[in-house]
Amino acid sequence: MDEKIAVIGIFIQDTGAVAQVNDLLHEHAEYIIGRIGIPYREKKMNIISVIICAPPDIISALSGKLGRIKGISAKAMQAKTDAS
Repeated sequence: MDEKIAVIGIFIQDTGAVAQVNDLLHEHAEYIIGRIGIPYREKKMNIISVIICAPPDIISALSGKLGRIKGISAKAMQAKTDAS
């Protein structure tokens, strides 16, 4: 299956959910190219950008699992071109 490059944006508003987010990201570590996390203290929020190279179904599944965690919002944006 073709791999796509994507960015998954994650907004964490409930810090109690951080462990669940990290567990999911760890489960998909083989696909993750890099990640950056920024604490936005003024808004009591943490923002994580994850760059991933994986089959589209893996990207969608990870984004969906992240988005179903209470206190988390997540969206994936895939590259339009074939980057494999």
